Amino acid sequence: MANRIVLNTISYHGKGAIENIVPELTARGYKKAFVCSDPDLIKFGVTAKVTDLLDGAKFAYDVYSEIKPNPTIENVQSGVAAFKQSGADCIVAIGGGSSMDTAKAIGIIINNPEFEDVRSLEGVAPTKKHAVFTIAVPTTAGTAAEVTINYVITDVEKKRKFVCVDTNDIPEIAVVDPDMMSSMPKGLTAATGMDALTHAIEGYITKGACAISDMFHLEAIRLIAASLRGAVQNTPEGREGMALGQYIAGMGFSNVGLGIVHSMAHGLSALYDTPHGVACAIILPFGLEYNAPVAGKRYRAIGKAMCVPGIDMMDDEEAAKATIAAVKQLSKDVGIPADLKGILKEEDVQFLSESAFADACCPGNPRDTSVEEIKALYRSMM
Repeated sequence: MANRIVLNTISYHGKGAIENIVPELTARGYKKAFVCSDPDLIKFGVTAKVTDLLDGAKFAYDVYSEIKPNPTIENVQSGVAAFKQSGADCIVAIGGGSSMDTAKAIGIIINNPEFEDVRSLEGVAPTKKHAVFTIAVPTTAGTAAEVTINYVITDVEKKRKFVCVDTNDIPEIAVVDPDMMSSMPKGLTAATGMDALTHAIEGYITKGACAISDMFHLEAIRLIAASLRGAVQNTPEGREGMALGQYIAGMGFSNVGLGIVHSMAHGLSALYDTPHGVACAIILPFGLEYNAPVAGKRYRAIGKAMCVPGIDMMDDEEAAKATIAAVKQLSKDVGIPADLKGILKEEDVQFLSESAFADACCPGNPRDTSVEEIKALYRSMM
């Protein structure tokens, strides 16, 4: 079977990368940008790092900021209406996964109006046209939404998240500038960083893994394990390592899929508004233990990438346990809770388990699962 790899047409990396945004827009003849960014980024002047460049070049733009941390169907619908009213011809998405996911959905619907019912985009939607030309500028080192063919929308009415997978939604240009991430608070840095680690580890053990994705994921694990603690302390080296590591993880998992850690995390975010990265970080060690009977032999390479001492001298079972312990330690070191106590309610376990089993990430899990097994896994975290 052939393996498909979809990446940005162009990506820029490193300090000062945002200086390329205006030249890329003007070189293509675009006249007005629809800037998608969340209210907090605007409030704290992060968005202005890019809009100041647009102002300096007298490049017209409108800002759309009706975006929640877990973007909703309504956020997308309002954004589509705002885009049409603005007269914009391109999108600049500035933010974490929420801003970029909202921008992806808006861009897809504008160019594929037959999918104006946002729910119709769930799963693998047969859109015919690429989304509106988009430059994605991440401000968190975690989601890698700037390089993925996925986006996640919250259905408030049904209390669930749904995943959309579409090669037509990937931004043409990604601009990954660590300076855009320097103002992230410690908690958000930790949560998004653990989301990135989850992407890399789940992508490495997923059923769809291939030689190319393995290359991306192991390097991402190495960078994230070496950089996340420093990024939480806001060191330049930590920020730079995480900016690159999370992007490389996205290059991999976007093309091969994830697993039940993400499918279970999606429900927690939808029902309790738990930050996605926190949910992933809590579930990841439990998911690794659950998947060990099937995927455990792959854990040695993960542990080596995380620099687990003496792992080459261990047998497979010992190496797997040492790797899981290293994941737990990293999560603890950056301040992530160890379990779901105080978050998960017993009366919601059945609903969450059914939602996780139906989630688009679930089929990629290396171990075949069931609603009953997911229920047991949730309960083990309480």
